[in-house]
Amino acid sequence: MDRLRSMEVFVGVAEAGSFTAAARMFEMSVVMVGKHVAELEQRLGARLINRTTRRQSLTEIGEQYCEQCRQILAHVQSAESGALAMGSGARGILRISAPVAFGSALLAPLLPAYMSAHPDVSVDLELSERISDMVEEGLDAAIRIGRLDDSSMIARPLKPYGMVICASPAYLREHGTPRTPAELAHHQCLDFLHWRRVVRWRLGAAGQGAPSPQPSRFRCNNGTALKQMAMHGFGLAMLAEVVVAKEIADGDLVPLLRDYMPPLRPLHLIYPRSRQTTPKLSTFVEFVVENFGAR
Repeated sequence: MDRLRSMEVFVGVAEAGSFTAAARMFEMSVVMVGKHVAELEQRLGARLINRTTRRQSLTEIGEQYCEQCRQILAHVQSAESGALAMGSGARGILRISAPVAFGSALLAPLLPAYMSAHPDVSVDLELSERISDMVEEGLDAAIRIGRLDDSSMIARPLKPYGMVICASPAYLREHGTPRTPAELAHHQCLDFLHWRRVVRWRLGAAGQGAPSPQPSRFRCNNGTALKQMAMHGFGLAMLAEVVVAKEIADGDLVPLLRDYMPPLRPLHLIYPRSRQTTPKLSTFVEFVVENFGAR
């Protein structure tokens, strides 16, 4: 028999005062009520109810067990009510991971619109270049750049991720404008801190071309900081287009060597496979695909 159902019937007997009254309450036979109680007594190895032809009462163990059953049933009801509430609309904490450039330049500015549309959702946004373990860290979704290796996740393709080389007009007036990757050897190239030398400034139709031999005087692991250095005329920076789109549009930075840039990199929204996707996740997936989806 269902143990929770037997507990529920037992509590009903204790509160109603008789097997007959409990039978009417649960719309079952008196015999079935007795079977539920007997099942519990057999499992516990103790009598729960003292029964006579004229009256019945809980034993000492029965009184203690009845109170514990009430607490268990209350917790179950609370859990079910919470699950139903979560399923009825988008609510709860949405935990997201995204690359720093994409998250700060594109995702974060649009999150107020999502959160206004879903006022019962809170967002924890982690901006990092490291690859997070979604299951271990309890993430609901993540934005990933590059080829995906984990096939256990659902992946929704987004607009490909592009890079651009740029410099300030003042720098170009003083040092000239490079026309080919080979000319980078004569320029101050600002580096991303974690670039390995074998991938540093690899340009050309197939991503080939020699790295600049001139060591960079400034390296940083943050695209915004590299952008600021380039805007102050300190050198050329190769950054994600999303980081410098506004500055290029405003004329504060000038794009260079467009024909030699590396191929676009794939961008995906990924989230764990599940038979039942929560409304907070499904609405966020719809929001991200609507704004950044590959068309």
